[in-house]
Amino acid sequence: LSSPFSQSLRLVAPIGNRSTRGIHQLGGAVDPESSQKKRRTMLQYLSDHFYDVEFLRGYFLQNKMDKVHQKNRSFAHLEETHGPNNAGAFFILKQGGAVKFRDKEWIRPDKYGHFSQEFWNFSEVPVEAVDASDCAINYEGLENLHLLKELQSLSLQRCPHMDDWCLSRLYPLADSLQELSLAGCPRISERGLACLHHLQNLRRLDISNLPSVSNPGLTQILVEEMLPNCKVVGVNLAEGLKLGPEEQPQDTDRPIPA
Repeated sequence: LSSPFSQSLRLVAPIGNRSTRGIHQLGGAVDPESSQKKRRTMLQYLSDHFYDVEFLRGYFLQNKMDKVHQKNRSFAHLEETHGPNNAGAFFILKQGGAVKFRDKEWIRPDKYGHFSQEFWNFSEVPVEAVDASDCAINYEGLENLHLLKELQSLSLQRCPHMDDWCLSRLYPLADSLQELSLAGCPRISERGLACLHHLQNLRRLDISNLPSVSNPGLTQILVEEMLPNCKVVGVNLAEGLKLGPEEQPQDTDRPIPA
């Protein structure tokens, strides 16, 4: 049997341990090793957090690109049941663009992306105009436009994924396309515009505000030579050409020094 004295020791010891820890805390004693450990922990946290941010950034970027590729999937399977014009029109409308069937009004989505389903009845009516301004069409998505064999007018203004490679894929539209707008496409350069030589039936081409084109004035002259029957618009030749010193305008009103 244990004595009352030993029982009292067992009761007092835990209390003493807690009080000892409390005294150290109240006294504000700082352990140098503990402080260094906290700094290492903070640095590790910041390091881990940085990589987490980079990972999330990469994840969201990849997720965004996956959505773009998903939106640009081929709708050619609809051609068998609804015809090529409806298949191509459906692709543009799903992208948020607008289409015009011959002798019909423009069909445009509303702000919620909803659009009239009436166009399914136009399977025998060709699409003559497409407005894909600001749409996320990429190289793969242009395959859906090849279904529109009688397309005359195409606007690709401000399409963020439209690049030089995309312009090389417009040649199947050469027989019908007469108007093309590439205004405001940030990734189109002179090399891509050179691919338009296939489109000899073009009558109007808008190449305004192309930031990747280094010399807009000279580029317009070259495109006009490449497409002699096409009116190329969008460039102010007076501002687009870089004049040499001998070509600078002279001030004829300035008095001649004596």
